[in-house]
Amino acid sequence: MAISVSKKKAKINKRVEPKELSFLFSSFLAKLFFRIPTIVLILILIFLWSSSTTIISGKVVHICVSSRKLNNLYCISAGTEPNLDTPSSLLNGTSPSILVDTKHTPSNVVDVLLKESSRLGIPTPMVNESSTSTNNVVDDLLKESSRLDIPTPIVNGSSTSTDNVVDVLIQKSSSLDIPISRVNESSTFTPSEKQESTSVSVNSIAGNQILAFRNNMVKSGDEELEMAYNDVEDQLQVHRSWAATSKNHTTCDGRGIYVYELPTKFNKDLVAQCADMIPWVNLCKYFSNDAMGESIQKLGKGWYQTHQYSLEQIFHSRVMNHPCRVYSADEAKLFYVPFYGGLDILRWHFKNVSNDVKDTLGLDLVRWLESQKHWFQKSGNDHVFVLGKISWDFRRSSDTKWGSRFLELDEMQNPVKLLIERQPWHVNDIGIPHPTYFHPQSDDDIIMWQLKIIKSNRKSLVSFAGAARPGAPENIRSMLINQCTSTKDEECKFLNCNSGKCDQPESIIELFMESEFCLQPPGDSPTRKSVFDSLISGCIPVIFDPFTAYYQYSWHLPEDHRKYSVFIDQEDVRNMKVNVVERLMQIPAKERENMRRYIIYELLPGLVYGDPKSKMEKFQDAFSITINNLFERLNKLEL
Repeated sequence: MAISVSKKKAKINKRVEPKELSFLFSSFLAKLFFRIPTIVLILILIFLWSSSTTIISGKVVHICVSSRKLNNLYCISAGTEPNLDTPSSLLNGTSPSILVDTKHTPSNVVDVLLKESSRLGIPTPMVNESSTSTNNVVDDLLKESSRLDIPTPIVNGSSTSTDNVVDVLIQKSSSLDIPISRVNESSTFTPSEKQESTSVSVNSIAGNQILAFRNNMVKSGDEELEMAYNDVEDQLQVHRSWAATSKNHTTCDGRGIYVYELPTKFNKDLVAQCADMIPWVNLCKYFSNDAMGESIQKLGKGWYQTHQYSLEQIFHSRVMNHPCRVYSADEAKLFYVPFYGGLDILRWHFKNVSNDVKDTLGLDLVRWLESQKHWFQKSGNDHVFVLGKISWDFRRSSDTKWGSRFLELDEMQNPVKLLIERQPWHVNDIGIPHPTYFHPQSDDDIIMWQLKIIKSNRKSLVSFAGAARPGAPENIRSMLINQCTSTKDEECKFLNCNSGKCDQPESIIELFMESEFCLQPPGDSPTRKSVFDSLISGCIPVIFDPFTAYYQYSWHLPEDHRKYSVFIDQEDVRNMKVNVVERLMQIPAKERENMRRYIIYELLPGLVYGDPKSKMEKFQDAFSITINNLFERLNKLEL
């Protein structure tokens, strides 16, 4: 059923001023918890106003909470601003984090207060004012959390201990059929207009383990990180539920794609600025040939010098040639907005301009879309944007000049955003593969490459192509380089990207083709294009941060990461608890071979973007998988 909403002017989410928040907060406490001793309320207020963030991955990912500093629960990666400094107190984990709903309403403090009262050993305050007993606290809490759509409070009504809190919550929520609300994207749309997929039923969680981190990547006992990681995993389960089950779509009935014909300032004019976007490189040669770049004869047919920021143009070319493209918006099910937002960001990265200038084009785009009737018919849920940079570059915080606020606009909350790196707590941010150098035209091109790399002579056990990050002491790259270069008999090969050799795709691909394992530590942000370069070369990636791949690409990588990668916790490397090369030597040859065969024959076709003129029948490439899943998402939202 089509949903009509009133047109609104584009605006950036307004932050709640400390005075307003303080007033609401105080009124709420006075009304509901007047029986609690004053000293307890003071302690809770101090805690809430002082809590800020919890670091997940050193300087790479930060978990942020609602406070006077931020109005949305989202992370800022080290890549959002060069030489980002992080207070040592946060790195030491001394500033606890509480995950609350992103809407600034007084009711949202209920779950926070309940958690804190349990932690401090004080009587659990009741949600229901009229109740003076704590015997039925769980029932009241579950009722309130369902009504207010806030995360279900986790308490044990008969004890200040939280040892058996999971059992209480599972029992109550299952019997009452109450979903556990997850992180909601900030929006000014009414709740009825927002899609319901941001809530995940407790019955859908594998094994009914609410706090047990399912991939065992968080050290036991760190409950806050377990909860945060599980929130991310629940959102990935939503993404996987949108995956199309059928691989063969022989008809376009009900699958029309409409491509907006935007004013050229939103795409073509940005490409025309390729010569001076980045001071030290001319991008024009990379944006030629449908943004695949110049061909690489040495690597064979289908190989090009593709730039990592070419995704927007590559995707646009493919959509324009899609067999289900329609030229009447009335016939469309899916609406593609060809805005090159990544190039818009890139052109301002290294120029001294105001934040207003950086935000102008995104605001202009939203105003333009508001003049289109189909923008409103499903509150934007049937619109898709492809952005060729990481999500953080579009979510500028108030204390930095890096990036824009495009994805923080109210109007941008319901559409799907396809990005090379997603924001882990926004369900409509969906990660899709970085463009690689390989763009096959046919099934035969893929098969020939598969046969070549399965037979490749892998002379080295391990390789690493990258550079150290001397300005980021928490980054483990320097430690990995030291471990790699200290090996004997060329067990590990290091390609120093400071030498300029990484600018030559042949050097990288040949190194990976000769290696069993490829180290993939985070760089300026958690994700790396190199992960996909290693996979299409048959080199098993070694991942040190789950946000590098496992929490990004749910449509293109399997949930069981052990099928195609090795995970080594970067904290173990940082604390010198593990020698990575020695650890990898312990993996049996048969296990390596099984992983490599899975990568080459099962994953590889779906990780590359075919040539815009490609005709494939046997395989689905990354683009086809994405388009089919977008249609499946819309089908399920309509149920």
